[in-house]
Order: sequence, then C-alpha cells, then structure tokens
Amino acid sequence: MIYGIIALAALGLASQLFHNPWGLFRSILIMALVAGIVYFIYKRLTKGKPNKREQRAFVKAARQSKKRHKTKKAAFKGKRDNIASFSLAKSSKKLNTRKKSEAHLTVIEGKKNKKKNRALF
Repeated sequence: MIYGIIALAALGLASQLFHNPWGLFRSILIMALVAGIVYFIYKRLTKGKPNKREQRAFVKAARQSKKRHKTKKAAFKGKRDNIASFSLAKSSKKLNTRKKSEAHLTVIEGKKNKKKNRALF
C-alpha cells in the first residue's frame, strides 16, 4: 500500500512537471517557505528556555566550568616568573621519592589441600 502511494505521488509530480512546470515550482517554493517560517518560529520560542531538568543542569555546569577555567588562567599568569624555580623544586622532590624503601611482602601459606570435615557443618 505504501509503495502504491509513493508511485501515485511520483506519477502526479511527473504529470504536473510536464503540464504545468511553473505551478509545480511555485507550490514547492510555497511549501519550503511555510516550513522555514514554522521552523524559525519554533526555534525562536524554544531558544532561551531549556525545559528539561538535565539541560538546565548542563548549562549550570558549563557556567561553573568556564568560571574555574578563567580563575586557573589568572593564577597561572602570576606564576610565569617562578617557572625555573618550580622546575628545580620538582626535580628535587622526584629524587626524594625514589629513596624510599619498598615494602617487603610475605606470603602466608594456607590449608588449601586439606579436605574439609563435613560433619562440622
């Protein structure tokens, strides 16, 4: 049934294309214009109002992330003078962490191979 409707629509378009091409063009143009106006109005009405709870939470999180990013940039600008001293301090910390001794672990052997006494259960 769907194929029949599609075939009839194609036949009607072909017929109108041969008999009245300007009318076909005008009707397609009017349909596109109406669809564009409806789409524009829909987007305009729903633009500023996130109606879902998740969308509001996402917008709030994005604002907070931007604020944090700005404060990190401002803090980093003041530390550019101390980069050389920072790298020296960082390298000395690495040497200190390597001197630590490793933890010695022992294995405690259990009773894996002994059969359980079922009478106790």
